[in-house]
Amino acid sequence: MELFELARTIRVRDPARPTWLEALTCYAGVHAVLTHRVAHALYRLGLRAAARMISHTSRFITGIEIHPGARIGRRLFIDHGMGVVIGETAEVGDDVLIYHGVTLGGLSFEPKGRPGKRHPTVCDGVAIGAGAQVLGPITVGAGARIGANAVVVAEVPPGASVVGIPARPPGEHRVMPAPPPPGASPGYGLGDRPCDPVGEEMAVLRAEVANLRSEMAELRRRSAVGLRAAE
Repeated sequence: MELFELARTIRVRDPARPTWLEALTCYAGVHAVLTHRVAHALYRLGLRAAARMISHTSRFITGIEIHPGARIGRRLFIDHGMGVVIGETAEVGDDVLIYHGVTLGGLSFEPKGRPGKRHPTVCDGVAIGAGAQVLGPITVGAGARIGANAVVVAEVPPGASVVGIPARPPGEHRVMPAPPPPGASPGYGLGDRPCDPVGEEMAVLRAEVANLRSEMAELRRRSAVGLRAAE
């Protein structure tokens, strides 16, 4: 029974080590996933209004919004959960961990790639930190880790970790995302090309440091020449 499978996952993965009663009754993620199963079944039968009413009620109760069209794998652990949004064409694999404030959203009003596909595909075993935004019809590879408050708009390889805005591997300053597609939603504040203020400032600082090192090397050379001439 999926209820107990979800509760077992919580007991294993949550450091708070809740009791069975707590895991069954006090975790909004459990209730949101189970309610989504009913809404998704109605959605696939073409009863979309009924499906949306169920998902809307679930959002009111749990604070987690899962569109009834989204495909959710097994043992999804939504920890805390408040403010999680999972879009219509999102696909979530097995054993995924999602913290509060996460959005699996779309960047464009227009379908891109697979017909009608606007939202991310999150593969098995992915962990997504609090407040992260995973946007567009991209794939987050199995076992990947997404840091808190990261904004991910490009593919994430399996097993990789990404952080920041825009998201990139820790310690790297390369810009990963491609420009948003035409008709991109203005809701996420993304422009016509990648915007990386921190990366741009770092590039300016690195250029200034390189210039200073060059000037210091030239001053040392002149000083050495002057000392030799004085001798």
